Amino acid sequence: MATKAPPAYDMSLVDHGFEATELKGLTYPLGDHAPGYGEIYQLAPDLGWTRMPVPGNLSHINLWLLDDDAPQGNGYAIADTGLFLPDVVDYWKSMFAGPLSQRQLTRIFVTHFHPDHVGCAGWLANKFKVPVWMNRTEWLLTRLLVNEQLEHPPEDILRRRKLYGYDDERIDKMRKGGWGNFARAVSRLPSGHHRLDDGATVRVGHRDWQILTGGGHTPEHACMVDHRNGVIIAGDQILPRITSNVSIMDSEPDADPLAEWLASIAKFRVALPEDMLVLPAHGFPFKGIHARLDRLAAGHHEQLDRLEAALRTKEMRAVDTFGLLFGRPIDDSIFSLATGEAMAHLRFLERAGRASLEVRDGVGWYSSK
Repeated sequence: MATKAPPAYDMSLVDHGFEATELKGLTYPLGDHAPGYGEIYQLAPDLGWTRMPVPGNLSHINLWLLDDDAPQGNGYAIADTGLFLPDVVDYWKSMFAGPLSQRQLTRIFVTHFHPDHVGCAGWLANKFKVPVWMNRTEWLLTRLLVNEQLEHPPEDILRRRKLYGYDDERIDKMRKGGWGNFARAVSRLPSGHHRLDDGATVRVGHRDWQILTGGGHTPEHACMVDHRNGVIIAGDQILPRITSNVSIMDSEPDADPLAEWLASIAKFRVALPEDMLVLPAHGFPFKGIHARLDRLAAGHHEQLDRLEAALRTKEMRAVDTFGLLFGRPIDDSIFSLATGEAMAHLRFLERAGRASLEVRDGVGWYSSK
């Protein structure tokens, strides 16, 4: 006899006891409540929320625990895993010895290849002998980068940094440093994985999650959408208060990631209803997905318009656009990210015919007529 599915949970979270807040067109059903590192808060009877620390301004990543099938009926899956760093591992171990001690991990879902999402996936998979579910491209990038550790950066990387406007001092500093820091916070994945293809439906416990992929932040970032209960595990694809980094990647130096990002925003806006609860990787669960997607798109278009106007008055290298695009000092810790994002905006203008590139002595200069 088929098991009858339980009724849909009320994901409006009206009975949680916290006061909802509203800000910039978004509603936060839990206000500013969040679990502590290594604690579990039940958003629904079969959906838990925990956090792990992330160094720097982000401070945290949200991770999700999904009831799943197991022989004893006590299974759970994890969606995203945190950095593979000692404090994060310690928090996981405390959970396994505490609230998860009588439960069985069944599988691990990873939204994309960035270290705060995939970092502990290999360690967890190997520890519990369970599979990793990822988009193929994101899995391959993880497998590639975790093995890419060199004493010095490749010369083509250094030539590309010169093209972007790095001065000789910064390039020389890069040349003397190591290359491939990815593996410092990412455990080695198992040799195989389960693919998360765009449009696929994955049954986890009593929920059906549709996979919806987006590009720009990473090549094929996989979100998990529960249409029946109105929930999306959004990773970095839709964040409530910050904008995900959209950068030119060294693995695809001729790509147009900002065009992919804007196309993904349009795709998600059509696919998702306005009242869906968004579970983001950073920040707090929120509603108002259309307003947030519209604001994300508008923000980039505003930056593009400002950049195009500035290029009409003087030519610029990528590193010359930081003040215009970011409005704050860019120190060494985020210089590379800022360069990648600046190049993404310049590339978009160039491909759209709104700017032109001239390379002189290996340095790229952009202008607009």
